[in-house]
Amino acid sequence: MLRLDGEATFARIWRIQFIMQCNENFPGQSSVRAFFRVAIVAVSLCFLGLAQTSVRAQQPPEGPMEPPPEHRVTRIDTTPGPAEPPPIPTEQMIKQLATQEDSYLLARGHYTYRKTIRIQELGPDGKPAGEYTMVTQPGRDPDGTPMDRIIVRPHSTLQYLQLESEDFDGLNRMPAFALTTPQLAKYNLKYLGKDQLDEISCYIFDVSPKVVERAHGFFKGIVWIDDKYLEVVKTYGSWVNDLGDIKSSPQLPFSLFETYREFVDGKYWFPTYARSDETLHFKDHDVPVRMVIKWTDFEALGTNSAAPTAAAPGAATAPTTPPGSAPATTAPAKPPANAGPANAPPASEKPHS
Repeated sequence: MLRLDGEATFARIWRIQFIMQCNENFPGQSSVRAFFRVAIVAVSLCFLGLAQTSVRAQQPPEGPMEPPPEHRVTRIDTTPGPAEPPPIPTEQMIKQLATQEDSYLLARGHYTYRKTIRIQELGPDGKPAGEYTMVTQPGRDPDGTPMDRIIVRPHSTLQYLQLESEDFDGLNRMPAFALTTPQLAKYNLKYLGKDQLDEISCYIFDVSPKVVERAHGFFKGIVWIDDKYLEVVKTYGSWVNDLGDIKSSPQLPFSLFETYREFVDGKYWFPTYARSDETLHFKDHDVPVRMVIKWTDFEALGTNSAAPTAAAPGAATAPTTPPGSAPATTAPAKPPANAGPANAPPASEKPHS
């Protein structure tokens, strides 16, 4: 009881001292109101201290930080796997392909046709701003050498190119059939897979020369082969020698051609449409240019007609013009229309007669 009385006495003394201190600090106010003022100040100071402590806790610690935990990363390989092999051995397929090319090379020499060459300079809107057109037909000069005879006088509205018919002589030295039996041993053919050209299902092969030479040109690119009859229906590539790409003419930048074939006379897959897109570079601007070649109006020559005889399959050579830009090795396939050349050109590209 003595201890409790002492504690009560101590509490009464503390209250008396507190009230006296409030009267000194807040004269003219009641002790109760002063008490509450002091209590509010004390509580405010406590909350302020807690807020400062929370802010300091959220600040990043000084000094070096610990490294983040290690995470295991699994990388997925996006490299396409090997193509599924065709149902027949590729060696057998290539051999049959070459045999077909031999027969087409020989048969083409017994046909006459119109070849229309069109060069276009394209404007900023992608539409032709100038054009050169020439139409020829195969024939022979007086000494019997095969040549192209001009049957429609060339007409030009080009602004940047000045062309003559001789500028296209290099096109005649680009063989229409590269993978004949005598030439086959000079190439590597790699099977890439299958593709669909409209209703034609095709095997795709990458073609590259084993060795390049200065005196002869070799085809480098892609070929699409009908998977039923093993016949070439499309090619995309350029002719190359040890200097690089071979241009169609020193005056022209074209070297990479996309060529489609059409079933002619119900017997032969002949080239009927070729296209190449390039750019002329000038000091202050560039001009896109395009070459389109069309072979039309195929007619078999009579037995008494003076037909240009096809060269032996192994005798085909390509021009040795200095190289141009490097070729692309792949291209998206464009579907043929009605078993003709894939992605047939619009009516505006039909030959002018």
